[in-house]
Amino acid sequence: MIKAGIVGGTGYTGAELLRLLAVHPDVEVTVITSRKEAGKPVSELYPGLRGKMDIVYSQPDDDALASCDLVFFATPNGIAMNSVPGLLDKGVKVVDLAADFRLSNAAQWQQWYGVDHACPGLLAEAVYGLPEMNRESIKSAQLVANPGCYPTAAQLGLLPLMEKGLVEGNVIIDAKSGVSGAGREAKVASLLCEASESFKAYGVPGHRHLPEIRQGIERMSLAGVQSYQGELVFVPHLVPMIRGIHTTSYVSVKDHTIDLQALYENRFSHEPFVDVLPAGSHPETRSVKSCNQCRISVHRPQGGDTLVILSVIDNLVKGAAGQAIQNMNIMCGLNETASLDAPALMP
Repeated sequence: MIKAGIVGGTGYTGAELLRLLAVHPDVEVTVITSRKEAGKPVSELYPGLRGKMDIVYSQPDDDALASCDLVFFATPNGIAMNSVPGLLDKGVKVVDLAADFRLSNAAQWQQWYGVDHACPGLLAEAVYGLPEMNRESIKSAQLVANPGCYPTAAQLGLLPLMEKGLVEGNVIIDAKSGVSGAGREAKVASLLCEASESFKAYGVPGHRHLPEIRQGIERMSLAGVQSYQGELVFVPHLVPMIRGIHTTSYVSVKDHTIDLQALYENRFSHEPFVDVLPAGSHPETRSVKSCNQCRISVHRPQGGDTLVILSVIDNLVKGAAGQAIQNMNIMCGLNETASLDAPALMP
């Protein structure tokens, strides 16, 4: 039985970790921390866990976390990097759901997150936790950087093309997310009266997920025929729903004779959490609600030069907690689909 700890278990991502781990056959959550809620049962904050997760929030304590086999950090950016080195020294595996270890370049981290990195030496050691791209490296990793929600949907949609070096020109990613992506902290922009019946773009000049997606694209293309040299445009939007991400990516390809449907189906044929839909399909966010699936379809409108790749995920599951557990399963030699094989919640 794997003993797991969760740092920052009061937000939506922490709650989703608890929901999924509550039915994991090989994992016991032994520590869950929260300065604000210390002493309270998790079921008091999240009644849906009553009878399923019998654990109490405790104050953050690195010694208590060191007794775990693996620790999840579901904390704001910039928190995990202060504790991770000590846990790694004690042999604890770590999955960080924030952005502390996603970028391999410390100067880029400082540029996009506004603070110096506390342990830049670990950036090269951390494995980027997109299993469909890095499964073999994840197997032996001590530290995994769980991808962001937008980057997960966008990169999975682009992966088959980038690996084959087929993309030429610019890549445009138009992405939409539900309000839960903004977290549980009280914010005016997330209030019902502010977000409901409205639709807006944000972060157009530059969003923190942009360098993460660019880094992923560069790694994909380096593994393929040639490196990608084009411009990346990423525009996120907020839509009035709770869960879900929909990315629409626009690219041009060098080879117009390639069977795109076959390319995508073959690339993901053995991936348990990527579903390539039949030709002509349009994936919906509701089809992945509360599950760890990414559903993808690829189109060439009017047989033209521009490809349109549609991909959908649940931002809290495949975009966060579910993928973190998928990474844990791989790191610990468990069944990769354990606690993650439930279908989407419908309606």
